[in-house]
Amino acid sequence: MCKRILLVDDEPNILNGYKRHLRKLFDVEVADGGAKAIQRIEADEAYAVVVSDMQMPEVSGVQVLAHAAKVHPDTVRIMLTGNADQNTAVCAVNEGRIFRFLNKPCEPEALAQALDAGTQQYQVLRAERNLLSKTLGGSVSLMSEVLSMVNPIAFGSSSRVRNMTRQICAKLGIANAWEVEIAAMLSKIGCVSVPIKTLEKWYSGDPLSSDEKEMIEAYPKIGASLVRKIPRLQGVAQLIELQCCRADQSICKPDVPLEEVPIGAQVLKLLADYDALLWTNSKPKAIELITSQRKSWYNLKVLEALLELLKETEVIKSLKISELKFGMIFEEDVKTSDGSILVTQGQEVNESIIRRLQNFDRTQGVLQPIAVQDVNAPIEKTE
Repeated sequence: MCKRILLVDDEPNILNGYKRHLRKLFDVEVADGGAKAIQRIEADEAYAVVVSDMQMPEVSGVQVLAHAAKVHPDTVRIMLTGNADQNTAVCAVNEGRIFRFLNKPCEPEALAQALDAGTQQYQVLRAERNLLSKTLGGSVSLMSEVLSMVNPIAFGSSSRVRNMTRQICAKLGIANAWEVEIAAMLSKIGCVSVPIKTLEKWYSGDPLSSDEKEMIEAYPKIGASLVRKIPRLQGVAQLIELQCCRADQSICKPDVPLEEVPIGAQVLKLLADYDALLWTNSKPKAIELITSQRKSWYNLKVLEALLELLKETEVIKSLKISELKFGMIFEEDVKTSDGSILVTQGQEVNESIIRRLQNFDRTQGVLQPIAVQDVNAPIEKTE
């Protein structure tokens, strides 16, 4: 059980006293003042519990706990106050989402009991989040695999974008990265309403008719509408709907101000554009386009993270079907002997795909070896 505790107060003597009494029960860290507490919260892994004094100069306890809630939503927050008036309580609950209030001076035994309850609550929240993430992730993976058979072009793109999304979120430390990853997996789900030939024209940069343009422009909204029907995926649906918002537009298409567009949607915008450019351009040319002509379209932090990611040398292997391993990424379309596409470039190797390839290899033959990216192999950076 995680028992990392952060105690925040502007009086060092109080902090030292609490630390002496609690250090045998918990992994206690202290912060002398609100500003230092915020630095620790941002720099360190999540604390199980943050306990903060209410009245502190410059940065109040409410601000500290509100920031903790924003950076690490599962962290349990406890307020210490000698001024528990109604306004203080309302403010703390609304902004900091407080687990408990404790009056100062607080006996070490009472604080220890509150911390014990807080660490248990933290474990419950983490377990629920992990269960939700795994359950939804599995359901979405199944949906994505089935729909990839209906529209392989759109979902091949989604798979490639998802793989990069996972790495970009890790580089940027994006909170609730699982939502962004699921949004990437389902980013093109609205394309089930778009004919495959229209998608081919769109990706190839061929002129589209007015009706075709309307179909393409509508797919984010259609996709978001479908995803909103799944419980607890409202945040994912929002990312899907806003995935085409450009950073140089003050208002996004659904009449959303740019400052309200989540960074996850901005990640999807850049990665989807980069993936589309690779259809008709070399990798260096695609990079040139997004860093020069289109640079103003994107969030600069996201762009920097992508450029750093692209400097990493991919480990490409040519393997037989029997040598494929879960998690590898297909570097090219996998085809039958007569040229029919079975798996599109960018999809991740999983059990159902391997079984499908084995079945087709027995009946029609599958072209081998197959080029894959081994994401588990050590990588090197190029200058």
